[in-house]
Amino acid sequence: MTDSAVGIDDTPTDTHESAHHERSRWPIVSAVGASVLYAGVALALLGRVTDVVPTIFGLVLAILGFVVFVGGLAGWLNQAYLTSYWQERASSEKRNAYRVTMGLFLLTDVATFGAGFAYYFIVRLGEWPSTELPNVLTSLVLINTGVLVLSSFTLHFSHVALEDEHRNRFLALLGLTILLGVAFVGGQVFEYYQFVVREGFTLTSGIFGSAFFGLTGLHGLHVSLGVVLLGIVFWRGLRGQYDADRDTSVATVSYYWHFVDVVWLFLVLVLYFGAEITL
Repeated sequence: MTDSAVGIDDTPTDTHESAHHERSRWPIVSAVGASVLYAGVALALLGRVTDVVPTIFGLVLAILGFVVFVGGLAGWLNQAYLTSYWQERASSEKRNAYRVTMGLFLLTDVATFGAGFAYYFIVRLGEWPSTELPNVLTSLVLINTGVLVLSSFTLHFSHVALEDEHRNRFLALLGLTILLGVAFVGGQVFEYYQFVVREGFTLTSGIFGSAFFGLTGLHGLHVSLGVVLLGIVFWRGLRGQYDADRDTSVATVSYYWHFVDVVWLFLVLVLYFGAEITL
């Protein structure tokens, strides 16, 4: 089936866009939502240790921020990719711009995680361990790690299948990647249940507790967002919106997913294996 058969014009259509810069309110909406989300989480944590603000207020604020954040992403996605999709084909310059933008975003994420690791490394310069450390290196974390690493491989070969025009294989491997991502998040939730309910190891369990739950929670949030992004790609794939020449979203989401995979491996090395190591 040719491009003209599905209403796609091969000729560049963003000449008008280059003459008139497209403005969007959705990135601002997402940024506001993320700010409210972070503020809500901070207030909820503050409410657990002081009487300055009720914990429930922080939780409600965090949920509201998350809803606004996801709504902003949905609006942004619709405006950038879905509106009049079949009537437009982005130029190679625009596709490269999307990839570069994702790369820049991941650089900011490196800074975000780097701040958390910097805190952990700095507190370890003092007396370590400051309290008795829990046994965090269990068989569950090894299973979770295997699941996440496997998901990077299934996503990679899903993209390869798309480039080879094997659409069914692309969708099957992408669906498997989503299931593995959900399994990882579920495993992390169960791990938290084991630590908090059964062992009493919480966010307030000394400096290691704050570092452990802060960094693993931040990573879990990223994986959850990644599952949402993969779900959107899968939905668009079912609608036939990808082929070997139209795979920008698949590529950029893959960058993100491989990034959170690498961060997790570093987390396991530093927090799970490295906690017992003393210098």
